[in-house]
Amino acid sequence: MGEGNKGSDKQNETRDRLIKKLCPYVRKNGFQSLRMEEIAKIMDVSRATLYKYFPSKEEVIRCIVNFYVDYINELMADSLDSDQRFGARFQKLFEQSVLFIEYITDIFLVELESNYPDSYDRLREALKLREKQLLSFLHEGMREGIFNEINGKLFILQDEILKNIFDVKYLMENNLTVHQVLYDYYTLKKLQLFIPEKLQAVDDTMMMSKIEHLAQKITKNLYL
Repeated sequence: MGEGNKGSDKQNETRDRLIKKLCPYVRKNGFQSLRMEEIAKIMDVSRATLYKYFPSKEEVIRCIVNFYVDYINELMADSLDSDQRFGARFQKLFEQSVLFIEYITDIFLVELESNYPDSYDRLREALKLREKQLLSFLHEGMREGIFNEINGKLFILQDEILKNIFDVKYLMENNLTVHQVLYDYYTLKKLQLFIPEKLQAVDDTMMMSKIEHLAQKITKNLYL
């Protein structure tokens, strides 16, 4: 790898790290009223450092969208040649769905559509492609006799429920924790999707730690 590529890779890693710091704020408050000096404070860098990586607010928003699109495209590309692959991919898609609901909020999408329609269209197209891939995955599992015969569109639409559940007031009124909600919802989706004889295809050993990590992240964001 050439020195130029190494420098570019390092710069991209730094930009991604800074964008990750900004995402929790944007998911909750949007970005329309944000100014560059406020972005620098949230990222915990000087204005000079901020401008080194992001010459404008437009570039910051573009990089947020790129960050989301890149994550959306991280679908498992392996061929589904065993029952276990269906289980592993189901878990990956579940994790993605939770993170999308958590970070790609309505306030972010509304402001993005109003201020940066090209970026909005790019993000929406990526989300549509993911839904198409997810539907294909669900149909594949049904054909292989691993998944129950269900309505794929409704199965995906169920994830919208999490938008209302990830609310401090709702959680307190119903005496719920984020961890309990995620665990119960994951179990519900798993039992709904896999036929009983194929439930062994889902290895929950690693998934429990992922749910714990997701719960900690979402809980922290709720109380920002």
